[in-house]
Amino acid sequence: MSNLKNHNLVEHKYTEILFEKRPCINHDGSTIDGLFNAWIILNNPAQYNSYTTAAVKEIILAFAEASNDRSVVAVVFTAVGDKAFCTGGNTKEYAEYYSGNPQEYSQYMRLFNDMVTGIMKCEKPVVCRVNGMRIGGGQEIGMACDFTISSDMARFGQAGPKHGSAAIGGATDFLPLYVGIERAMGSLTLCEHWNAHQAYYFGVITDIAPVLKVNGKFVVNPLVVTDRIMDEYGRFIFGTMKTGDELKKAKEIVASGEVDLSKLDETVNKLIAKIVHTFPNCMNKSISEVRKFKLEHWDKNKESSREWLALNMMTEAKAGFKAFNDGPKDNREVDFIKLRRLLAEGHEWNEELHRTISPQYKTEKI
Repeated sequence: MSNLKNHNLVEHKYTEILFEKRPCINHDGSTIDGLFNAWIILNNPAQYNSYTTAAVKEIILAFAEASNDRSVVAVVFTAVGDKAFCTGGNTKEYAEYYSGNPQEYSQYMRLFNDMVTGIMKCEKPVVCRVNGMRIGGGQEIGMACDFTISSDMARFGQAGPKHGSAAIGGATDFLPLYVGIERAMGSLTLCEHWNAHQAYYFGVITDIAPVLKVNGKFVVNPLVVTDRIMDEYGRFIFGTMKTGDELKKAKEIVASGEVDLSKLDETVNKLIAKIVHTFPNCMNKSISEVRKFKLEHWDKNKESSREWLALNMMTEAKAGFKAFNDGPKDNREVDFIKLRRLLAEGHEWNEELHRTISPQYKTEKI
């Protein structure tokens, strides 16, 4: 059919992220002529693929472009390197520009909301290829995807209450749907991370792939217990980190190996090969029906969450992001006990309080 209309709002040359069309791979490993996967790739490895304002805008455009491309079967949302898929918003930008500027952060969060919504409104199945840490806002945009294929060396979780925010960019809406309220509560409030084996066991991700090669052979993540065993309290545990001498030996194995993401890519391609062999309209309708469970909560809460996050930039977020950005490498959190004591005494949030609780300043008394 000739003279097809272009439904993209704008034509854009990507500079903050990478946008690639790669041939679809069939069950037998052969490429499929004329059919592609759109790879949307975060490209900020120096800052663990955190997204800047400019990157957020490009992600929105990239998902719209992939959605409109008739030759695209699925979208693969991933990042460069093997350390991180995404650790959330760029804390340097947060600390140096948005902290103390709620009116600016409000506009930024509108873009963020559009990014999350854009993922869930994409008219193609979206696969999150987790090549490393998926933390904070990275966990939120990852959970907005339809499927997750992860490196078995990856970690998942939130960071908000430790660094001055709340996980209301999607995590509080999505995570209880994946793992239930009690388990979600622990992750969202205590900021304790899950390794990939735990995330798979809990139902957060679709599949995992080994990525560590030792002596030329792929091995399962040596750092974790991969058998379902009973602890001293009679609880079944799976995927917990090894301890003591076992952990020391495991770290030596990791240090002796090399990371190879080919199995991860193979697992992604196998999933999409299954998608290829379905009716596209029936596939998209099925996906959109399942997405409604996420969208029901997301659409209800995203605007009030945006407004709260903006105002929070005057108090806890300002303190938390500046401490993380400006504090010494071994101490990037505020003094929580001192903060709680001062607030209990009725002290207002002012610059003096910030300086008193923050690690980048010498200890000061109010």
